[in-house]
Amino acid sequence: MKFLFAVLIYFSSGMCTYAQDINTLLAEGNRLESVPDEKAAFKKFKEVLKLNATNIYALNKCSELCSRIGQRETVNTKLRGEYYLAAKIYAQSALKVDPKNSEANCVMAIALGRSSLSKSGREKIQNAKAIKIYDDSAIARVIKNFKSWHVLGRWQYEISNLNSVERGLVKLFYGGLPPATLKQSIASFEKARALRPEFLLNYYEMAKAYKDNDQKAKAIAYLQLMLTLPNQTEDDVAIKEKSRALIKEWE
Repeated sequence: MKFLFAVLIYFSSGMCTYAQDINTLLAEGNRLESVPDEKAAFKKFKEVLKLNATNIYALNKCSELCSRIGQRETVNTKLRGEYYLAAKIYAQSALKVDPKNSEANCVMAIALGRSSLSKSGREKIQNAKAIKIYDDSAIARVIKNFKSWHVLGRWQYEISNLNSVERGLVKLFYGGLPPATLKQSIASFEKARALRPEFLLNYYEMAKAYKDNDQKAKAIAYLQLMLTLPNQTEDDVAIKEKSRALIKEWE
């Protein structure tokens, strides 16, 4: 009986240490992401997965970070493609753990959206269809998922701007996609802004939609507001630089 008690104590203490290790790594990953040092954060979340390959928070974070880091690889296109592929693989793994997880569906939509930027024609349309499915699922699970509302705004903006060839492909292969207009895009961006007003990328994309909707003054006002907000991610410095260029171009 004493032996059994000792064994139980051993395993329970080991489980506590294991949980503490994971929680410590998750906390450090979150801290590094907020610095921001996204590559270092990515390494920490990968360490979590070495201990627990099904930790859905770490899987989601690895996917999202790969999408963001990959986008900044503007010179090494091969490496960028590898990051985008990794983003999809991590998202797929998260969805296997929990297909109904809002964030897992969201990061898959983001991963597909990032990889679509360098594609055209049929592959771009295929991704567009999948993005909408995953993003709708993310919003259905958590209505306040601000990133998913932003993705929806981007999707609606891109679909509303398809060229005639791409529209023909949509009709030929898919019988069409759900309707998407600039006004719908703006409404989705506004929803994301209401949920997370410090999300800088959302202002940049929303401003372009307002400008295309013949609301240039409002577009400029949003960019100017965004420039007063603190940076949140490693992308934000570049986003602000591009925003200043747009303000100069539009004024």
